[in-house]
Amino acid sequence: MCDELTETEAAAWLLSRRAFTALGAGAATLGALPGCAAALDTPLASRSVVIETADGKADAFFVHPAQGRHPAVIMWPDIAGLRDAYKAMASRLAASGYAVLAVNQYYRSAAAPILGSLMEWRTPAGQEKLKPMIAAITPAGTVADAAAFVRWLDQQAEVDTARRIGSCGYCMGGPFAVRTAFANPVRVGAAASFHGAGLAGDSPDSPINLLPRTNAAYLIAIAENDDARAPDEKTKLRVAADTAGRPAEIEVYPAQHGWCTIDAPVYDKAQADRAWDRMLALYQANL
Repeated sequence: MCDELTETEAAAWLLSRRAFTALGAGAATLGALPGCAAALDTPLASRSVVIETADGKADAFFVHPAQGRHPAVIMWPDIAGLRDAYKAMASRLAASGYAVLAVNQYYRSAAAPILGSLMEWRTPAGQEKLKPMIAAITPAGTVADAAAFVRWLDQQAEVDTARRIGSCGYCMGGPFAVRTAFANPVRVGAAASFHGAGLAGDSPDSPINLLPRTNAAYLIAIAENDDARAPDEKTKLRVAADTAGRPAEIEVYPAQHGWCTIDAPVYDKAQADRAWDRMLALYQANL
């Protein structure tokens, strides 16, 4: 997960890589993403929205093809929260034919953006700012939020309610994607976790223990340094998915924690593209 050890590992990896201009990564990378050219050719519509939840008003970014009704996807950002990078990623997904809701998981504390980039999380000030906001998020709160987001999506004219809903989450959002499937197993048909943190804990509300109470197919993409620190986690997830009868593609990618986020210093284009394509295949088969 995104903790001090992960950040130290990332810094060491970057020194050996010597091929990344960190502060300019987001904008430069976006232009190179496969699918961005298609996005420019696919008319999209987007708006900022506010969704009523049990704990208050959650702000989010909603983007979808300008015409028609489409299966919906809930996107949970990484630890740095909803920002331009995730709006760009949501727009790219929308260009593939989805109505995408990118949410601010920190709405209990402040409206997005909380931080401008993942680089800000690496600073002492950024970590100090997020610490109390992270503490305000609980597993039960995330489940309630996900249920509210599903209800909101089903009320939107742009959403095809005859199709099931997908979720995806990055870093701390990885377990949130699974909890979304748990929050409404009738509506949520697929969940993707990218370098997700805390998927295989021992508590009853750990994502690994929620799988039997979902009706979704899964993509669990694990970073190689996360796997090195917890090598048994992939096996535990495999056993849990098989025992629950849940289809799951579980793979360790040859990339560092954070590799799928376009403004991450360790963004790995080739492996991010491969993970993205697997997500699209998951949604195509299950939504």
